[in-house]
Amino acid sequence: MKKNSSRQMPRKSIVLAASAALTMLPLLAHPDVADARAGGGFSIGSRGSRTYSAPAPSQTAPFGATPFQRTMTPRPQPTPGYGARAPFGGGAMAMAQPRHPFMSGFMGGLIGAGLFGMMFGHGMFGSGMGGSGFLGLLIQLALVFFIVRWAIRRFAGSRANGGNAVPFGMQGPAGGPVPQGGQQAVGVAITAADYQAFQQALINIQTAWSQQNVGAMQHMATPEMVSYFSSQLNDLASRGARNVVSDIRFERGDLVESWRENGFDYATVAMQYSMIDITTDMTGRVIEGDPANRTTVTELWTFVRSAGTGTWLLSAIQQTPRR
Repeated sequence: MKKNSSRQMPRKSIVLAASAALTMLPLLAHPDVADARAGGGFSIGSRGSRTYSAPAPSQTAPFGATPFQRTMTPRPQPTPGYGARAPFGGGAMAMAQPRHPFMSGFMGGLIGAGLFGMMFGHGMFGSGMGGSGFLGLLIQLALVFFIVRWAIRRFAGSRANGGNAVPFGMQGPAGGPVPQGGQQAVGVAITAADYQAFQQALINIQTAWSQQNVGAMQHMATPEMVSYFSSQLNDLASRGARNVVSDIRFERGDLVESWRENGFDYATVAMQYSMIDITTDMTGRVIEGDPANRTTVTELWTFVRSAGTGTWLLSAIQQTPRR
């Protein structure tokens, strides 16, 4: 009897271990889905010339924000001191200059689609014109210039015409508490209507995210941010998962900073909001999150628009340090 019981004990342990492993399979099959809302719980995007400057602390986000993990804004190079060797190309031209918020996103899209390499590597016209010859190179550069200029005008026009008016089924109340902070910020005056636009953008973008509606997000965010959202949605789909954010409620917020540069207004706002955040597999089975419990997060959202006019577009999301 003792011999049989000693043999059965390891078998029971193996069965229990196997059961535990089977229970963990959904999590192992879908890693890193705990922060699967729009932005994925990362700090992504650009804040113009302040991309690499830490946002000021505020009442809603007293510990500031984490540095960007993904951005298309090049890091500025320090000015060479006396006796220091300047980078190749020398002098001020080697310094990273502020870029158009839509140009950087558009060029990033070209890189992602492989078109940048086609234009400057193999050429648009194959070996006949683009791959060799100075004339072919000039033609390609002219085409890139006109395409980029067309894209900039297109996005600027969509903002002026209120291009973000996309019909969504809104979650939560349309109104909400006005974020704390003064109406007048350094460089740019932020009004109550602007605060309301920030809150509505929060709801609209999360709703479009849950609907996997990339086309709608193109009217509410810069091309850079849309490229990140699209990549994150594709990553979830490749793992057979889908994130659904619902019942979004703005809790509190305040203005961190606002400024104007290169003909664009920027505003960084700390926003605390709660939601039902779950991730399901393709059959609708919940693999992460709790449909009965709300999740509360605090993030810093940066918006950009044409100076003094146009629609605010999301240009960055930054996470707050976890304490």
